[in-house]
Amino acid sequence: MVYLIGAGPGDPGLITVRGLQCLEAADVVLYDHLVPPRVLRYARADAEKIDLGVATPQPIAQEAICYLLAESKIVARLKWGDPFLFDSGGAEALFLHEQGVAFEVVPGVPAGLAAASYAGIPLTYPGGGNTLTFIRGHEDEGKARTSIDWAGLAQLDGPLVCYAGPDRLRFVLGSLIAHGRAPDEPTAIVYDGTLPSQETRAGTLEQVAEIMKRSDDRRPAMLVVGRVVALRDHLRWFDARPLFGKRILVTRPKEQARDLVMRLEAMGADAIEAPMIRIVPPEDFGPLDAAAARVHEFDWVVFTSANAVDAFAERLLAGPRDVRALGGVRLCVVGPATGDRLARYGLKVDLTPAEYRAEAVLRAMSELGDLKGLRILLPHGDIGRELLADELRKQGAEVTEVIAYRTVSADSEREGEPDVYRMLLERHLDVVTFTSASAVRNFVRVLGAEPAADLLRATAVAAIGPVTAEAAAQYNIATTIVPQSYTIPAFVDAIVEHFSVKDRAEREHTQV
Repeated sequence: MVYLIGAGPGDPGLITVRGLQCLEAADVVLYDHLVPPRVLRYARADAEKIDLGVATPQPIAQEAICYLLAESKIVARLKWGDPFLFDSGGAEALFLHEQGVAFEVVPGVPAGLAAASYAGIPLTYPGGGNTLTFIRGHEDEGKARTSIDWAGLAQLDGPLVCYAGPDRLRFVLGSLIAHGRAPDEPTAIVYDGTLPSQETRAGTLEQVAEIMKRSDDRRPAMLVVGRVVALRDHLRWFDARPLFGKRILVTRPKEQARDLVMRLEAMGADAIEAPMIRIVPPEDFGPLDAAAARVHEFDWVVFTSANAVDAFAERLLAGPRDVRALGGVRLCVVGPATGDRLARYGLKVDLTPAEYRAEAVLRAMSELGDLKGLRILLPHGDIGRELLADELRKQGAEVTEVIAYRTVSADSEREGEPDVYRMLLERHLDVVTFTSASAVRNFVRVLGAEPAADLLRATAVAAIGPVTAEAAAQYNIATTIVPQSYTIPAFVDAIVEHFSVKDRAEREHTQV
């Protein structure tokens, strides 16, 4: 079975639900070079992944691809944009039909439509013309150049769209002008459509043609010619977001990075995932299981992280008891995110300190009464801070500490992971984020203490709270951004505010 899947124009969020379902079922994934790497993460870990190069391969290469499709098991053929729109999907489907191989075509969002939408250009706006024309751009070298009636195209009263390389676009622009298309018609060139690196150059047809003549940019781009381009000034949204174009490194564990990545991307950032740590189970479940089995004997359970909640709850539910065992136990959490994680298990929090630091737990609990003789369970990570347990004991509490999870170094040299050192060296990062002290420590371990401190002087460093900032300071890493509230939403807001202030200062300096 072969699935011919349109992967969309670049933004990994634009692949269809059906496309993801077919991708997840595949034994082999064959993909065009333009397909975004993040889409490939939805494939099974054991699936074979093969990069087939450009979206419009040479005839010989295309024949080899067809035989590869026919000889494999369950295949996901990922194609940039839509498989049947200016692509080889039709040829591949016909070959499969001739070979008696079952196939399914999963439509994708065409690049021409998406790039225009992300640039704020509605291709079929009322009054913008009664036709919409797509012009073939890229051609195989082995094919004869397509014969186009340029005089006819120039007279059409509607938008023209063409995706091609710079040489072909210069030819298209020149041909339209030479055959009578109005030189003052609104025109736009969109590079890297739907990606955080999207760049749009707009003007009149004549102006854009001149821009392309002088440009040495070799990237392919989407050309849009038509009155609808003038609406971009009013409808641009993608490149108007506060973090648009900012490249932000996310060092959070991959399984926990989704919320931060999605919020950064919603603000327009290019979130680059480079996890520095992984959360894994303890080497010995014995102490944690024993604590879970007698959790009803404790007066308090204090959770200082969402990881601790998940680890404890999983072992509790894996045993003979369930959450009803916590019925007479009071629950304290550090931070609303930890409380939200408890809520997933149907549990309500009894105490959340106003300040999201472990030290604040001691103060908040002391305000509720004498701690002497209270039995307190503290499940935490293997490298957690001991201050809280020690101070609770000083107040007379009977504290039971158990290792609920371990924090280990992530493999920084896995295939497909970003080269953080090179990105910092070449000044390709605007912000490096840390959401834990352990992420800071492993970042330094990977890069080296001196190189890490030196390279980070040229970029903004964001820490989710003072504990993480203190860990960075121990390695001479200055933290630029620390939110007042130590949560992911506040963290992203602080990054937005940082660049907002910076942009205002630059504008004021320019005006002076």
